[in-house]
Amino acid sequence: MKRKSFFLWLTALILAVCLSMSCTVSAAERESVVEPIDFQNPGFIRGMDVSSLLSLESAGVRYTTEYGEEQDIMQILAENGVNYIRVRVWNDPYDADGFGYGGGNNDVEKAAEIGRRAALYGMKLLVDFHYSDFWADPAKQKAPKAWSGMNLNQKCEAVKAFTAESLSTIKNAGADVGMVQIGNETTTGICGENSWRNMAQIFNAGSAAVRAFSPDVSVAIHFTNPERTDTIKALADFLHDYHVDYDVFATSYYPYWHGSLQNLTNVLSYAAEKYGKYTMVAETSYANTLRDTDGHPNTVSEYNNNTGDNLLWGFSYEGQAQELRDVMYAVNKVTDGKGLGVFYWEGA
Repeated sequence: MKRKSFFLWLTALILAVCLSMSCTVSAAERESVVEPIDFQNPGFIRGMDVSSLLSLESAGVRYTTEYGEEQDIMQILAENGVNYIRVRVWNDPYDADGFGYGGGNNDVEKAAEIGRRAALYGMKLLVDFHYSDFWADPAKQKAPKAWSGMNLNQKCEAVKAFTAESLSTIKNAGADVGMVQIGNETTTGICGENSWRNMAQIFNAGSAAVRAFSPDVSVAIHFTNPERTDTIKALADFLHDYHVDYDVFATSYYPYWHGSLQNLTNVLSYAAEKYGKYTMVAETSYANTLRDTDGHPNTVSEYNNNTGDNLLWGFSYEGQAQELRDVMYAVNKVTDGKGLGVFYWEGA
């Protein structure tokens, strides 16, 4: 990527994060210089997760260019170098009275609309199936309420059917689906299953649906906690030993918790070298301030997650951009061009 387009992409990130908070980016901050990367993989993903976008817009959030002109954030991102959008999908993120659980209420219809808008500006879509009605992560991998009481075989059939139907809906809306995640941060389980044997069957059920949908769409399996080096390598071994059909070994990487950049390169290179898999960071982000701007407790503040050996950047717009550049560089160093890309989490 040329220096200018790389800088513009980072500018788009800074603007997207900043403008959603009605703050101002100074001219000096816009002119921060970030060294370009000579990517091994010419198709390196410069991705953005904007899963909460529709809820934000319905709440009145608007986005502008660096010149103050209101514009669709999808256009802003695309014109500044973003080439992939990531969106989560929850099965039924609503209670019995129809009230949403929050977090964007990301059902299939919302994913389809976000994907449609991304495609208008030439961006591909990564569909992140949680196979849950709300957040799925290492602390909770709960099956959707509609699948309560199902045995493993029934869950596999439900995963296959839900994946196929959802992808059809998303494609028919006009989205350009390029990749599908079978689960979200599945280090400890997926869809209420936590044994490797059962998890492998769930993974393969989702993968089979993706293969039937299109042989050109990549399948990603997403873990987290790359700082637990032996564990993350064991997960790559598990996928191989249980014959899971997938293309991309993905992890989250938040420097507050997830170790050094060198270790990130090393664990991703393990999956690339030993099993020939592409690798990526499915989520990263970094705070541009320690200030409280909305009265809601922050994950990163002057009292929490703001110190540590792996926090190599200041909490500023320049530091935020530099963190993203360095994470991209760590993925770019993965063996034989198998570093596929990076997604910034919730830049809208």
